[in-house]
Amino acid sequence: MRSAKAVVIGSGPNGLAAAITLAQAGVDVDVHEAEARPGGGLHTAELTLPGFVHDVCSAVFPLAMASPFFRSLGLPVDWIHPPAPVAHPLDDGTAVVLERDIGATMAGLGPDGKRYRALVQPLVENWAAVEPVLLGPHPPRPAAIGALVRALGPATLGRSVRAALAAASPFAQASFHGPRAQALFAGNAAHSLLPLERRPSAGFGLALTALGHAVGWPLPRGGACSISDALVGRLQALGGRLHLSSRVDELPVADLVLADVAPRELLRIAGGRLPERYARGLARYRHGPGAFKLDWALDGPVPWRASECGRAGTIHLGGTLEEIAASERAPWERRSSERPFVILAQQSLFDTTRAPAGRQTAWAYCHVPNGGTTDMTDRVEAQVERFAPGFRDRILLRRVTPPGALEAANRNFVGGDINGGAMDLAQLLFRPTRRLVPYRTPVEGLYLCSASTPPGGGVHGMCGAAAARLALRDLEAR
Repeated sequence: MRSAKAVVIGSGPNGLAAAITLAQAGVDVDVHEAEARPGGGLHTAELTLPGFVHDVCSAVFPLAMASPFFRSLGLPVDWIHPPAPVAHPLDDGTAVVLERDIGATMAGLGPDGKRYRALVQPLVENWAAVEPVLLGPHPPRPAAIGALVRALGPATLGRSVRAALAAASPFAQASFHGPRAQALFAGNAAHSLLPLERRPSAGFGLALTALGHAVGWPLPRGGACSISDALVGRLQALGGRLHLSSRVDELPVADLVLADVAPRELLRIAGGRLPERYARGLARYRHGPGAFKLDWALDGPVPWRASECGRAGTIHLGGTLEEIAASERAPWERRSSERPFVILAQQSLFDTTRAPAGRQTAWAYCHVPNGGTTDMTDRVEAQVERFAPGFRDRILLRRVTPPGALEAANRNFVGGDINGGAMDLAQLLFRPTRRLVPYRTPVEGLYLCSASTPPGGGVHGMCGAAAARLALRDLEAR
């Protein structure tokens, strides 16, 4: 492979994972990044006031902690695990908490505790077998499927698969009798950006719940940029080169080209070289709701009514299952919810590098129609104020980032879609088109390695690693 040359387009986590995989095999690698800094969504900046450090996009990283590829690199990232991964405050002044310990989580769920354990514990105890099927490469290898069957047993595996493929709202209502467990599950499922009445939204809730126990929902000390910095450092140590402010507008000449881009960007760059049928498939690729993001510089911690929220790195603000479902349904109907479900991270409570002494930061977003232009600032802050009276009084400065601004900063976030495309059943495994091997395009030597390929959105690098390994096998065969 030492005489082979590769070009990787895009330096997001998948692009860097692809480049590192190629460089490890001895391929000569150049990475071209359109922006002036690497990392894609893995970026940290002083968005509000000097000394207040905010994650520009990704902020909390259960999938990075679970990623077999990242784990294999032994990256020098200082991971911080808040005492509790997730808290979900309720209107009665309490909060239901996803603890690292299953028993501790059960204690807050009342009569639903045993049902929760029966659902989650088999996956957590056998996470080593679940992980390669969940995170790929895709399609899952027969050996990985066989190991999962042996670990869980056919009956438990069947129940888990049916749960994963279900819609979150009916599944939560059937599985849990009380509002606390239903709300906790709904908040995790809402990360899918799917209506909770649509399959497989329950699968996202189940996976994120199990991840909370198996690996946690950690955050990196110093911000998301510490992950991208570590990946760039590893690439350069292997001899790979990174070119910033280097936009690619046509297919480069190389033995291998791997594109960490959205399908429409691949169409643009390929410039008519893709077969018509494949190009039509890329053009039909669907994107999900956008994100409306807020960053705050605060003069103190968020004044949560429920003290348990002070132990969690991530807070889900949405009240009941029914309210969360209504919020997540709205963007798909081209509406912006009056009471949006809000995902909030309070990194500076656990990482003193994020804010000046005595001050705090907070990071939050809600889901809106793709490309939506409604200003959600008041609605988001009203949801925080609902569970933390006096929050607005602590705001020193806010930074508002609507979907259009997200796309302007990163062309992969089409319409503010941070998941790389809708992740419903039709586009979960067969993305970007219906091909058994999703990473390979019909053009020899050209591969797609973005979150628009399995396993999809999230910071894990597995799309890039899987595409690069396939490319290496193809190159060797050629």
